[in-house]
Amino acid sequence: MKGTLLINLGSPESPTPKDVKPYLDEFLMDKYVIDVPFLLRALLVRGIILRKRPEDSAEAYSKIWWEEGSPLIVLSKRMFEKVKPQLGIPAALSMRYGNPDIYSGLKELADKGVTEVLLFPLYPHHAMSSTVTVLEKAEEVRKKHFPNMKFSSVPAFYNKPDYIQNLADSIKSSLATYDYDHLLFSYHGLPERHIRKTDITKSHCKIDGSCCNTLSPAHAFCYRHQCYETTKLVTEVLGIPKEKYSVTFQSRLAGDKWLEPYTDVEINKMPAKGIKKLAVVTPAFVADCLETLEEIAMRAKEEFEENGGEEFLAVPCLNDGDDWCKTVSNWINDWAK
Repeated sequence: MKGTLLINLGSPESPTPKDVKPYLDEFLMDKYVIDVPFLLRALLVRGIILRKRPEDSAEAYSKIWWEEGSPLIVLSKRMFEKVKPQLGIPAALSMRYGNPDIYSGLKELADKGVTEVLLFPLYPHHAMSSTVTVLEKAEEVRKKHFPNMKFSSVPAFYNKPDYIQNLADSIKSSLATYDYDHLLFSYHGLPERHIRKTDITKSHCKIDGSCCNTLSPAHAFCYRHQCYETTKLVTEVLGIPKEKYSVTFQSRLAGDKWLEPYTDVEINKMPAKGIKKLAVVTPAFVADCLETLEEIAMRAKEEFEENGGEEFLAVPCLNDGDDWCKTVSNWINDWAK
């Protein structure tokens, strides 16, 4: 029997340092997130980062926490509850970090007699720290607990027409009554070395401004190319001229060269360039979370206004929109045929 497991990032159990710390430990100790040898990673994470970060992160989470819980978890569940009735096969929802974990999702499917699972990472763009770690963790769990299960997976859907149309419609709806000066596409950042590590040609990705526009097999796994391609396709659908939008990358950590330009740096410079009304969309996420609700809708908005900006609009993610839920269910049903 076929079934599907939808997998998103995850969240702490509560916005408190006590619950944030184990969540951050699981996340940051992932070799696909901080990709250095284990002992160095443990020194960085457990010896340095986790001494102060849980308190800071808990404060940020407390600003966005809903009565029902973590926005990412709540919105993922709402989306799942809309998708599930539209499917012809059993389905479960898991998170890569925290709960409900991947083991519980696969067990739920196994208990229903499922032997062939479509893994659906809820990330539009391929990256080591998102898609790869989800698939690797699922395989680890399968080998240990469900050796007779077979896996298929949904590849990055950054350029799929249905997704592009859903994203374009969502942006269009948000901008319908907002006379913006500029539309910023802010994607989650990555260390540049992650881009080079996922280059299957071992030679194409130079991050020089031209490689992302030069045809290559590397693009199937290149996060940077896929972000720019999503932006190009969406702006073509919406008819937005090139001078009216730009691409940046957010959420960088200190100590490494990350993808540029940086969202916070660029936003803070915009008012001086005459951009007084800014709209920001975050297509790397399909559900609103800490990075969209606190980092963009709160912190970036505050800094934009402090630097002379007048109006700031954070465009919501696709979340549990009916059209997006229909797209997800269609993809799963097409696989199950």
